[in-house]
Amino acid sequence: MAEDRAAEMNGGDDEDEAIRMAIAMSLGEDVHPRPTSQGRGEAIDLTQDDDETASEAECVLEAAPKPSAPAQQDGSETASDNDDGPVTAPVAKPPPPPPSSGGLSAFGIDRKKMEEERLARRNALKRKASLELEPSGDDVRLLQRQKIYALPASQVRATAKSLQPSQNDNGISRPAQSTAGSAAASSLPFPKGAVKKTWAAGQPRLGDDIKIEEVLQKDRLELAIISSFQWDDEWMMSKLDIRRTKVILVAFATGEAQREEMRSNVPRDRIQFCFPPMQPVGSMHSKLQLLKYDGYLRIVVPTGNMVPYDWGETGSMENMVFLIDLPKLGPDQQPAKELPPFGEDLSYFLGAQGLDENLVKSLRKYDFSETAPYGFVHSIVGSHSGDAWRRTGYCGLGQAVKALDLSSKQTVEVDYVCASLGAINSSLLKALYYACQGDSGLKEYESRATGRRGKDTSAKDDLGTLEGHIRVYFPSQQTVAKSRGGKNGAGTICFQSRWYNSPAFPKGVLRDCKSTRDGLLMHSKVIYVKQTESNHGFAYVGSANLSESAWGRLVKDRSTGNPKITCRNWECGVLVSTGHREGKSVLSSSSDTPKQLNDWGIFKGFVPVPMEVPGAPLSESSRKPWFYQDI
Repeated sequence: MAEDRAAEMNGGDDEDEAIRMAIAMSLGEDVHPRPTSQGRGEAIDLTQDDDETASEAECVLEAAPKPSAPAQQDGSETASDNDDGPVTAPVAKPPPPPPSSGGLSAFGIDRKKMEEERLARRNALKRKASLELEPSGDDVRLLQRQKIYALPASQVRATAKSLQPSQNDNGISRPAQSTAGSAAASSLPFPKGAVKKTWAAGQPRLGDDIKIEEVLQKDRLELAIISSFQWDDEWMMSKLDIRRTKVILVAFATGEAQREEMRSNVPRDRIQFCFPPMQPVGSMHSKLQLLKYDGYLRIVVPTGNMVPYDWGETGSMENMVFLIDLPKLGPDQQPAKELPPFGEDLSYFLGAQGLDENLVKSLRKYDFSETAPYGFVHSIVGSHSGDAWRRTGYCGLGQAVKALDLSSKQTVEVDYVCASLGAINSSLLKALYYACQGDSGLKEYESRATGRRGKDTSAKDDLGTLEGHIRVYFPSQQTVAKSRGGKNGAGTICFQSRWYNSPAFPKGVLRDCKSTRDGLLMHSKVIYVKQTESNHGFAYVGSANLSESAWGRLVKDRSTGNPKITCRNWECGVLVSTGHREGKSVLSSSSDTPKQLNDWGIFKGFVPVPMEVPGAPLSESSRKPWFYQDI
């Protein structure tokens, strides 16, 4: 029954939606198509100081709505090829701990009291300043900064210890935190970018993980723009201090009524919302954080949502995080007219989501030069034709690979770690494989068209060849059962038996996904690509699971006869090149080869490898994949 309803909802085609609906129905929630929700906002300038942005937050994303509790997208990602769990706005209904049931009103925010406290702080500052005849600019700035940087000694010690570089660090080692708030690149925590695992309770810290507190640094955070698929509002607010931090939530809402309810339940001068345009099916599945501090901007792309279990607090789930700190340009430096590809693609994505144009433009006031080794990859909901189809979905992935000079005409080895699987087929696998070689999307598109005309007799052979070079890591039933959270902790690990049993499903690519950290399940979405003819490689870290909803499908536009790509989900991720660091090859000598490093050595120091490799093949007889219906 649930499967029939799901198929009816998505025309038998949208695996993501089917999963969401099945989860929603299992939770006893209403199931109905999502209307388009468009949001346009009057954004905040990311470079403005706290006093300047105080009033702006009110008008910030008027178009980017605000949730009562960011709404859940009907159904749940848990049951979709998306991967996350029920799709309610910032209220999560996840695996382990029971989620918050209320909206942002459940945050326990006393707006009147907050306003009184804010005015009291401002008056106190004025009184203190008035005691001096002419306080210098430095003195005033010091007074303003004390509230941001004066951390409790215990927290300073804990933070300093957690940020010490480690010999086993699988991400770029972290410099010590700047206690003076200096914007100099040398003092930034992550000036060159890093990829980390999320911390997990009960697991030793080896320098390759990070806590949500270390990501947000709430005691110095001035502005936070956060997007997520699932939310636990009370938990999230415990990680922020909205008395000093303005917050913009990029979220989903079922319609204008829910948007207005969300807005009405929060202090509008502190929390605003952006609601990206949606289609009747699909998900606001991207996870992205823009965090503004005094003198620098932190860009964070996690694979997890704003819920405690995705950040390791239940000790049963792990994710991955990319983050980079960009210094603000100095007074003698002009904002860039054009950003590096990473910055341009990030700006393009933010604009498409409905964030205010001025806010997006303010990114140019930061130094993006250290983003050169990275690519920003996204999927934007809707159909994209003209030249736009090249920029998003798997076409955008191929473009990013090419822009980083990582294209290859030779065989590449692709290992894809995902938390949810859709109704995948040979067409999607080939499109993604070719994209990892730097293809624009046209190779699979043209071979598909040729096959329909009966001229391509090698399509099946091509897939058979490619399957030997693609591995998809997804947990088996045994792995889930033996995990710390057990079956009840796998609510956001999604796959349906009917998709697996389809004759078109490429079963041969599946491998058991077992974490190197005992008992953890993975919610990570990572693609590792190894180029066999060189010691180069790269990885994608982001929100996209293996599904057509996440990566799109390139088809012929009937009105023009030209290609267009249609994506059902909002997704985003980062491409991380591993080839060289500081001008030196990753390999220790000319005699070393990727084979001698067991292939995976090329990722050391760039992207952690969280799963056991090689993974055991999944099969219907001995080691079956996990199906969410087994909960």
